[in-house]
Amino acid sequence: MPKAKGKNRRHKYSYNLNRKRLYRSARRRAAPRIACSHIRQAWDPTKSVAQNLAEMGLAGDPNKAVPIPKKKRLVNQGKQLVRKPYVLNEMEYEASLPEKKSNTLSRDLIDYVRYMIQNHGENYKEMARDEKNYYQDTPKQIKRKINVYKNFYPEEYKEFVASLKQEKMEVQ
Repeated sequence: MPKAKGKNRRHKYSYNLNRKRLYRSARRRAAPRIACSHIRQAWDPTKSVAQNLAEMGLAGDPNKAVPIPKKKRLVNQGKQLVRKPYVLNEMEYEASLPEKKSNTLSRDLIDYVRYMIQNHGENYKEMARDEKNYYQDTPKQIKRKINVYKNFYPEEYKEFVASLKQEKMEVQ
């Protein structure tokens, strides 16, 4: 297929275009992206970033906020007036909350592990040769997956093994 027309042409540089002015105006219009909702609510768009952060008791430059003192001279900094201390308090409170654990396994992996245990028990070599072993896991990989399932859902695993033992007793 032939190439599209104009693809091989040399692009001409426009010398009359002031790129610095375009870049500066685009930067001026862009508002800062603020991730924390507390900061976003207390933000005053008429003030600079440094002024907003100083009012909240936060630092824009960590090197200036906590300077490394020289051996010969000590740096004395006056405390700045914090007008919005609630922002800092709310952020500290959120940071002190415990993290939620979201350790879950996929439904497919849970079904796979249960099937293997139900049909083969603790025989990992047999599990590796099973037709449902689609990903051709080795015996060690299957053992690792079963151990992950045991660690994530210990109560569910105990109930499952207990139900398997009851089924075997009923069959005999």
